[in-house]
Amino acid sequence: MSELLFDVQESVALLTLNRPEHKNAFTTSMLDAWSEALLRCRDDERIRALVLTGAGDAFCAGGDVGRMKDNADAGVETPLDQKDYIWKNIARIPRLLQEIDKPFIAAVNGVAAGAGMDMALMADIIFAARSARMGETYIRVGLIPGDGGAWLLPRIVGMSKALELLWTGDMIDAEEALRIGLVNRLFEDERLLDETLAFASRLARGPSVAIRMTKRLCRQGLQTGLIEHLDLATSHQPVLKGTADHKEAVAAFKEKRKPEFRGR
Repeated sequence: MSELLFDVQESVALLTLNRPEHKNAFTTSMLDAWSEALLRCRDDERIRALVLTGAGDAFCAGGDVGRMKDNADAGVETPLDQKDYIWKNIARIPRLLQEIDKPFIAAVNGVAAGAGMDMALMADIIFAARSARMGETYIRVGLIPGDGGAWLLPRIVGMSKALELLWTGDMIDAEEALRIGLVNRLFEDERLLDETLAFASRLARGPSVAIRMTKRLCRQGLQTGLIEHLDLATSHQPVLKGTADHKEAVAAFKEKRKPEFRGR
């Protein structure tokens, strides 16, 4: 059975981490499949939104330590070897996600710990089950977040709260995650995936070029000043005015009907 399930329905790609007996802890082969799926999501214009979740009762418990140890026996021995392994295998997922400007939603259905939490933080929006528990647990084994957590978390919850979570390695429940702005919405466990897919479908039916450019503007705005941001916005706007979706929206407004966007 594949360690990552990939399905596309109505322009929404559903990626499911599929090692439920191991709390979906990821392996190199899972990362290979994950990378291939993300490349398709990036390049296939028919895919307009992505959803990531875990099979069974967990989202992702991080890396499978037992399976990762096998790499030491395959030549990953020196610190440089280890760095190269992490960069080429694990870090390729956040690098790829930085190239995808389509909406990406995480449906956290249980434990998201360590690298599993890092993977959730990469999403644009996080929906969580009420049973979900999340934690940056690297400090418990004397390590740092290796997959972008220390870059992402302060941008989501603020520096002081991020440092508290990173320094203690404490797990927090779904209610606390909602309170501090780590997740956007909570759902009953049995409703989580349906609600997440419905939200993703809503975005997929929208004007996709405008949605993607909005994501670009928000991301770039975190790294630039207002003047640079306005320069980008004034460059994007004429492009959007030339899209079929904008023209359809104007026509629908004049005709007092709901627009039918086609993604261009």
